Amino acid sequence: MKKPIALSKIIVYSFLSLMTLLSVMPFYFMIITGTYVNEAIYTGIKLVPGNYFLQNLHTVLSTNFMLFYKNSFVVALASTAGVMLVSCLAGFAFAKMEFPGKRFLFMFVLGTIMIPSQMGLVGMAIEMRWFGFINTHLSLILPALANAFGVFWMRQYIASSVPNEILESANIDGCNMFISFIRIVLPITRPALITLFLFFFLWSWNDYLVPLVMINNQDLYTIPLAIAILGQLHRTDYAARILALTLATLPVLGIFAAGSKYLIRGMVAGSLKG
Repeated sequence: MKKPIALSKIIVYSFLSLMTLLSVMPFYFMIITGTYVNEAIYTGIKLVPGNYFLQNLHTVLSTNFMLFYKNSFVVALASTAGVMLVSCLAGFAFAKMEFPGKRFLFMFVLGTIMIPSQMGLVGMAIEMRWFGFINTHLSLILPALANAFGVFWMRQYIASSVPNEILESANIDGCNMFISFIRIVLPITRPALITLFLFFFLWSWNDYLVPLVMINNQDLYTIPLAIAILGQLHRTDYAARILALTLATLPVLGIFAAGSKYLIRGMVAGSLKG
């Protein structure tokens, strides 16, 4: 005989289903709106696909959209890989190594989190111009490497998940700090690194302000800048822009779907003492 479902479970599942529906609906409306002619999107909410998808797709691709796609991938992957490397090395040093001024330096790193990134944008632009990196992708990649949150995240994860006994045993067996980092720390911190990758890939992929300041050459534009100039020749084609947003969202959804289990594991494990 089957046990009756508790009323509390029905309420919880109904609430979660409603929240899921509300979360998915904006994406659904975005996809549907991109299939209509621009003037039709002002006539009410669309629930079924329209017949203007190919024309909007032609408008999007006519702006060399695939080049902007490639630019965004290059910038996002390069900056995210750099953030992961720098943050993991610095986090390991702050968590497991002793050196003069360690506490002060870590407090200084944490203090920079409280400063809005927009406040340093002018200084960063001057610095990139001094190095000759304006109008290159390096001006988008290099400043992103020094990220205080990434250092703090990896320091907390390594401190709680990598026992000192393992590192001491490796040292007794003849492994130096670098070998211990490669063979022990990196495998243990894989969930945290994947979580960091997801966070910063999304941030870099969606960043609009920094490329707007650093990049003037249209051939170097990333996706957000490309969408901003889309359909502006004779009118502002919002339907084509919405379709471009849909295309730009697909890689992010795929990456998050592939790394969702590591995202949850990385966010939970860092708060537990190992």
